[in-house]
Amino acid sequence: MKRRQSTQSRRVRRAVFSTRRFCVLCGSALIVVNSVAAWAQAAPKFDSSRAWEHLRQMVAIGPRPAGSPAIEQTRKYIKDQLAAIGLKAVEQAWDDETPLGKVHMVNLIATIPGATRDRLAITGHYDTKLFREFRFVGASDGASSAAFLIELARVLKARRNSMTIDIVFLDGEEAVVDWRGNDHTYGSRHYVDVAQRDGSLKSLKAMILVDMIGDRDLGMRRDSNSTKWLTDIIWGQAAKMKLDNYFLPAMTTVEDDHLPFLAAGVPSVDIIDLDYDAWHTQRDTIDAVSARSLQIVGDVLLASLPQIESRLVH
Repeated sequence: MKRRQSTQSRRVRRAVFSTRRFCVLCGSALIVVNSVAAWAQAAPKFDSSRAWEHLRQMVAIGPRPAGSPAIEQTRKYIKDQLAAIGLKAVEQAWDDETPLGKVHMVNLIATIPGATRDRLAITGHYDTKLFREFRFVGASDGASSAAFLIELARVLKARRNSMTIDIVFLDGEEAVVDWRGNDHTYGSRHYVDVAQRDGSLKSLKAMILVDMIGDRDLGMRRDSNSTKWLTDIIWGQAAKMKLDNYFLPAMTTVEDDHLPFLAAGVPSVDIIDLDYDAWHTQRDTIDAVSARSLQIVGDVLLASLPQIESRLVH
């Protein structure tokens, strides 16, 4: 009886110990799950209302051609907004020869550290085309990409990035006079040239370009110049999200800031809506663009990043 009682007692103790251990394990798992859930909940999502305010502020500055006082004001705005989220914008400044003489230009680069030193550049231009015959404020062509990048930087800074991400605001995308010869893509050509000379191009594994993404009637076709696997991931993700009426399957061919990167061997993709009635007209104002378009591009790009990173990180 005593022996049976002793055995029974051991069984009870084992059961109590197992129950406690199970509870501890459950509690630990619950803490981990809760921590992950809390992080996921805390991680910000792309907020088009924030991006819209950045766009509005830049349009309010007015025409912002390379080398102008207005683009200097725009640079200060971008740097101040990045500083507010804890990111420092490094200036890459130079004077470039143009058909109108030397023009001072500045690329802005904000680096968000990741798990590896391999880099992904997400880029867009922030200058506007110089027009003397009318007032061109470039709501989609210039402001939309710059506004988008500021908001994207806020989101990515709070994200667990597999790669280091450079957010690059390119100057001098627009032709100073006409898009011929070298009168265009000054900022991207300079960025690539510097990266080739200082050896940093080796760590740049891919580039994503956003341009003219504010169109109220958004419709972006696949660019034949862009790297196919990058295009496939982004457009495929849009289809999964049932947004393929914005990321269209039809093809086009675009000359833009991605070409110097492609020429240097960097896989690159251009997300652009060139089917924009107000392109390079005085009608490219805030009335022709919408926050919803910025949201669509932000949602698709962020949803595409894990697959892009998986392809690039070894």
